[in-house]
Amino acid sequence: MPQPCIHWFRRDLRLDDNPAFADAAAQAAGLVIPVFVVDPMLIDSSRVGANRLAFLYARLHTLDAELRAAGSGLVVLYGDPAIVLPEYARKHAVAAVCWQRDETPWASQRDQRVATQLQGMGIAVGIHDGQLLVPTDRIRSGGGTPYTVFTPFYRRWRDALRLPDAIAAPSLIAHPEVQRVAAIPVLPATDVTIPNTTAAYAHALRARFATRRIDAYHSGRDMLAEAGTSMLSPYLRFGIVSVQSCARLAHAAEQQPAAADGRSGAEVWLSELAWRDFYMHISVHFPHVLRGSFRQMYDAIAWENDETLFAAWCSGNTGYPIVDAAMRQLTTTGWMHNRARMIVASFLTKDLLIDWRWGERFFMQHLMDGDTPANNGGWQWAAGTGTDAQPYFRIFNPSSQGTRYDPDGLYVKKYLPALATVPIKYIHAPWLMPFPVQQTSGVTIGIDYPAPIVDHAAQRQRALALYATVRGNTEHTDSD
Repeated sequence: MPQPCIHWFRRDLRLDDNPAFADAAAQAAGLVIPVFVVDPMLIDSSRVGANRLAFLYARLHTLDAELRAAGSGLVVLYGDPAIVLPEYARKHAVAAVCWQRDETPWASQRDQRVATQLQGMGIAVGIHDGQLLVPTDRIRSGGGTPYTVFTPFYRRWRDALRLPDAIAAPSLIAHPEVQRVAAIPVLPATDVTIPNTTAAYAHALRARFATRRIDAYHSGRDMLAEAGTSMLSPYLRFGIVSVQSCARLAHAAEQQPAAADGRSGAEVWLSELAWRDFYMHISVHFPHVLRGSFRQMYDAIAWENDETLFAAWCSGNTGYPIVDAAMRQLTTTGWMHNRARMIVASFLTKDLLIDWRWGERFFMQHLMDGDTPANNGGWQWAAGTGTDAQPYFRIFNPSSQGTRYDPDGLYVKKYLPALATVPIKYIHAPWLMPFPVQQTSGVTIGIDYPAPIVDHAAQRQRALALYATVRGNTEHTDSD
């Protein structure tokens, strides 16, 4: 009988389209031991909140059920992977341990420690790509350096993109000596509703996007009250669906009619998958971004970091409805629309003059789909400190952003029901309501809904001056 192989699940919590899992099954003639390691270094991190842990643990339970349906089951280990995984592999006399490469700097170091221990014991290691569409060692500029601007990166990325054929889930036979080491973790208490985490649901979500939304993605993705996005981000974050399957879907749909600028909705969605790769490339090649600004001169900004203002932002009580609705969406659902993420990030950094790292951390503590490279990249874009940064001098006006992307106020009224009776004319600037209108609508500013905690126009000028202290100029005054 062949020796069993371990597949170490991490960010690839699926059975299909999983090269590492398929390799383990092929090597061991189906005698795969599926293992997940609960690493205290991750679950005890201050950057990991209950929402994301609950989604992860819910997926471990549904993954176990899917494995059991195939004659197997999930083995859960607790501890440092470089200790508990080799010990378990030795105990069960495995021939090899296979896993999907995680390219984040911390994960790469962890994986190297695990590989060294296993290989020292004579156990083979099989590491497979799959986390990214184009791995970080595949793209370089003409000068041999990593790209730091998205547009040329994207052109080269499209040239380098090679999509393998889909891989069916292998048939599994549990090794007879395998025993559960520990129970799958119980979901932590959280105020949000954890969505369905089965592979079948994720596949249906992906298919529904392909047939109903992707053709209008170009125009619908920014409209806050519309179901114009794929909603796949947490499923991609944990690999319940593969990013390769999403790219294949986009390729198949790219023949649909183009928008006014010549791009199809599918092409725009594919470019969003490229942004996901891009930010991982940046975090690998420029790891200082995980601690500070990509453009390091901005580390010298003297952020005001007013804790009272930050608390109002966190709780959705700034007096700016589009900001408050977005923050309520985050804290009540564990997710936030991408356009809303840009709006609240601009507001925190350029209206409240608070360090982008405060907001980036808060997002990681609440988002079910929180992924450090993408989250870091998005925050630095909004703060003007990153690569393809939103220019420091372009400052979102929250009222005009609301009017543009929530013209009927439906998004605001969904998450701020106290404003449900406010006339559309005032929904994105309720402080402008004359007092008789406030009385008629039953919303008194300062009592039923807060007055703005800062004046946008004044704060915009202060932000420009703050950035100028490290740039040495004030030549730009653009606003959005």
